[in-house]
Amino acid sequence: SAARGTVKPSQNFNATQDAEVLYKAMKGIGTDEDAILQLLVARSNAQRQQIKVAYKTQFGKDLVDTLKGELGGKFETLIVGLMAAPLAYDVSALRNAIKGAGTDEKVLVEILASRTPQQVKEIVAAYRKEYDDDLEEDISGDTSGHFKRLLVILLQVKLLSSALSLFLVCPRSQVLFKAGEQKFGTDEQTFVTILGNRSAEHLRKVFDAYMKLAGFEMEESIKRETSGGLRDLLLAVVKCARSVPTYFAETLYYAMKGAGTDDDTLIRVMVTRSEVDLFDVRTEFRKLFACSLFSMIKGDTGGDYRKALLLLCGGDDA
Repeated sequence: SAARGTVKPSQNFNATQDAEVLYKAMKGIGTDEDAILQLLVARSNAQRQQIKVAYKTQFGKDLVDTLKGELGGKFETLIVGLMAAPLAYDVSALRNAIKGAGTDEKVLVEILASRTPQQVKEIVAAYRKEYDDDLEEDISGDTSGHFKRLLVILLQVKLLSSALSLFLVCPRSQVLFKAGEQKFGTDEQTFVTILGNRSAEHLRKVFDAYMKLAGFEMEESIKRETSGGLRDLLLAVVKCARSVPTYFAETLYYAMKGAGTDDDTLIRVMVTRSEVDLFDVRTEFRKLFACSLFSMIKGDTGGDYRKALLLLCGGDDA
């Protein structure tokens, strides 16, 4: 629900005035980065789209191109990300993950495991419209094995009716148990088929039944029985079925933990969850780890990039 985002629409919104503020911030020598970030983080994505139109109308220039020309580095990536409509952002992230040198499996896992069936449907349609390509074909051509199979299943978004799902819970958990723990070598195909084709509500019941049967959590089995991209994807599906905010809290933590920061992931999650559930992500983050999301971002980033991220974060749960 939109109420769980940290970024809200600005109340006294005027696209024309905002466009003027941004124009002045970038006019002449030097750029007022602070004015840019303060304004854009305090607007909803829908409002930013209106500002783009107003900017083009008033100044005959593309706002995003102008921002790219004035800003640099991670700060630029973050601001340009905020200017993209959510669907377009997901679609281009997937495209870059597939079409770049090598495959960025992390992006495929994160987006396809965490988006709702309706969002996945829209992503597939928008991808075709934007690139005149089939997302499933592109992913199939770029990945392999059970990892590819599960990604393709997630793209199908066929969900069982709840009644049928409930009826199937117990047999399913037994099938998974036999496929994993009771077997020498793992039947990955069973994991892939069962975890890929089900609604979150249904999967949570499967996990509970599995716990009773096996004596430990589904995640433990996956960690023990699988590896590589498939393991990451199965874990992401299970975690998102349990709680999407918890999944993203963990994703953010591991993007910043240890030496170096995975800025691409940090930016992607902060941009895509800021109007969705970042408030809940923050709450889960504080429960899971010894610090707040705010303090970890503060300690891990710098400059205007840090300032913008902290504004997006929207508060410290110290």
